[in-house]
Amino acid sequence: MTDHELLLAISDIMEKKLDARMQPLENEIKSIQAEQHRIHIIIENEIRSDIKLLAENYMPAARKYDNETAKIASMQADIDVLKNVVREHSENIQKIS
Repeated sequence: MTDHELLLAISDIMEKKLDARMQPLENEIKSIQAEQHRIHIIIENEIRSDIKLLAENYMPAARKYDNETAKIASMQADIDVLKNVVREHSENIQKIS
């Protein structure tokens, strides 16, 4: 056997060993890619639509909350005035009786 033939034989052996080690890694990469694709599909079909639905429902509620906040502040001011009037009237009634 010549040196060239020996080098080719060694090269073939190394290539077979490398292929044997690479095949499980390639299978794992394919599995990971398939899982990534599955996750992408779930995000695209389920999660995005759920987030969109939440956003569509949140915005009207947020606007309503902003509108009602001003009303609540106004009602609180009215309640404070009524408390003061009732207190004054109660004091006046106490003085009279």
